[in-house]
Amino acid sequence: MKLSKLISSCAIIAGIGLLASCGSEGVKKDEKPVDIQELSKDKPETHGTEIKEGEIAFTNPLNAEWVTAGKGMYELKCQSCHRLTEEKLVGPGWKGVTKKRTPTWITNMITNVEMMLETDAEAQKLLELCLVRMPNQNITQDESRKLIEFMRSNDGEK
Repeated sequence: MKLSKLISSCAIIAGIGLLASCGSEGVKKDEKPVDIQELSKDKPETHGTEIKEGEIAFTNPLNAEWVTAGKGMYELKCQSCHRLTEEKLVGPGWKGVTKKRTPTWITNMITNVEMMLETDAEAQKLLELCLVRMPNQNITQDESRKLIEFMRSNDGEK
């Protein structure tokens, strides 16, 4: 009986270790982090998935193709840790995320996790809450725009 508990405990610890080390590659060489201080300096906060001269802005109506592509990425790379409700699983639930966070913040959290955890107070609070670092899923800025479009759809945008 004790041996099976020990084996189960070891399996759980190994699983957590694998999850935590999933994306240790960091920022890809061809992807430049979005500078959140520079983007928000002396500019009104915008919401969006369209990048114009270093600024991200939502597009209306939703791009149905992007929503579908974003849903596919969510199912492949995100749903094991995030729910589409407010429920916290490993990471926070996604319900209302596009109402609470700017597109630039969401993009950086998706594409530049390490930078955000080092420099952003809100990302650091999420790490304290969830106790697990979000792995780098090697999602490009273009793919993050599609994920955000899916998030907006989940939040009831049309």
